[in-house]
Amino acid sequence: AILHTGFDATNGSVEAALVRRGYHLLREYAKRAGISVEETGAVLVAWTDEQQEVLPSLLAKAERNGYHDAALIDAPTLRALEPHLGPGSLGGLMVPGEHIIDPWSVSLAHGLEAITHAATFVFGAEVSGVEIGTDVTTLRISPHLRSRRPQRPPATVVARHVVNAAGLHGDVVHRHFGGTGFTIRPRRGELIVFDKLARRLVSRTILPVPTATTKGVLVAPTVFGNVMLGPTADDIDDFSTATTTDGLARLLAQGRRILPALLDEEITATYAGLRAATEHSDYQLSADADARYVALGGIRSTGLSAAMALAEEADRLLTEIGALPSGAPADDSMAVRVPALGWADRPMRTPADGRIVCHCEQVDEGALRAACAGPLPAVGIDGLRRRTRALNGRCQGFFCSAEIELTTGLGS
Repeated sequence: AILHTGFDATNGSVEAALVRRGYHLLREYAKRAGISVEETGAVLVAWTDEQQEVLPSLLAKAERNGYHDAALIDAPTLRALEPHLGPGSLGGLMVPGEHIIDPWSVSLAHGLEAITHAATFVFGAEVSGVEIGTDVTTLRISPHLRSRRPQRPPATVVARHVVNAAGLHGDVVHRHFGGTGFTIRPRRGELIVFDKLARRLVSRTILPVPTATTKGVLVAPTVFGNVMLGPTADDIDDFSTATTTDGLARLLAQGRRILPALLDEEITATYAGLRAATEHSDYQLSADADARYVALGGIRSTGLSAAMALAEEADRLLTEIGALPSGAPADDSMAVRVPALGWADRPMRTPADGRIVCHCEQVDEGALRAACAGPLPAVGIDGLRRRTRALNGRCQGFFCSAEIELTTGLGS
C-alpha cells in the first residue's frame, strides 16, 4: 500500500524506469478515480554506523533514478520529525514523495474501466493448456479448485494475442507458450496491522536501509487509519499465506527497536502476502511475435506503483510484434470512480445510506449493497472486505459478520 517513487530501485533496471513512470501515472489516475492517497512521505533510518555510511550512496542512487527531492538529515532532525522512534537512530534519508495509497481500489477501478471499454472477465478459472494456431490462440480453461464462484468458466477462450500478467503463476503460463528464462519461487511477507489508536505514533513511513533481497521491515501508516509493521521476506516452496510464529516474532522484535510504543497498542490482524519473486532481481518482460504473446513476469511488491507503466510497456511490446497498429492513439477517456475508503476521505453519511452495520469501519447498508451490485460485484466475504473495509476493523467481524451476511446474502 505504498506509492513508490522508485528512488531506491536498481539504477538502469526495467523496474526503476517503470516505477518512476508508473508513480506519476497512478498519482494522477487516483485523483480522477477517487482512490485514497495520503501524502505522508517517508524517512529511511540508519541504526548502525554501517547503515549510516550507506545513506550518501542511497541519495546518489535516488538522483541517478531521476528522484531529486531526497535529502540527508541528522539524528536531532530525525527525532524531531518522528519523536516516537526507538533509541539509537543515527540519521536518515528523507523521501518526501513516498506516499500511501489504497491498494485494493486501484485494481477495482482498472477492472471497471476495462468493462466500459468492452472487456469481458472470466473468473474462477486457470489456464491448463495452450494451442497456438495460425491466426488465433486457444486457451484451455479449467475451473480453479478453490473458486467459490457459482458459474463455471468456459472450456476455452480464443484470442488473437495474449498478455501474461499471471503473477505468482506467470512462469506456468509462460511455459505453456514455450517460454523460458524465469521461475517463480514465492517470497512470503508477513505483516502485523495495529489498531487505529496507534496512528498517533507515526507521521510518515519509516523505512530501513534495504538489503540485496528485500526493502526490509518498515513501519507505515495506512490510508485506512491503521499502522502496519512488516513485511518479512522468506522464499518458500508452496503458496501458503499462513502466518508463522517465527515470522511474527521477528516482526515484533524489529518493531520494538523501530517504534517501541507500537508494541503497547492493540493488534487488529496479522496476515501474509506472496510476491512473485524469481531468480532475477528485475522484472521479466518479453514478447514473442510467432506466438503473438507478451509476458509481464517477476513483478514484485513495486508492481502496484508500476502497474500503469507496465500497461504502457505491454502496449509497446504488442505494437512491436504487430498486434497493434503503430501510432494508434490511446483511449484515455475515463468514466469510473470508486468509493473513497481512506479514513480521511470518507464522505459524510446521509440517512439514505442506511444504518451502520460494521461499526469499527463505519460501513453502512448502502455501501454493502452497492458493493454487491454493478458490473463487477463482490461475490464473497473477502471481496466485500476489499470493497468496503467491512470486517477489517478491531473486532474482525465478531460483532457484525452475521448481520453482514444477512444484509448481502454472501457467505463466508
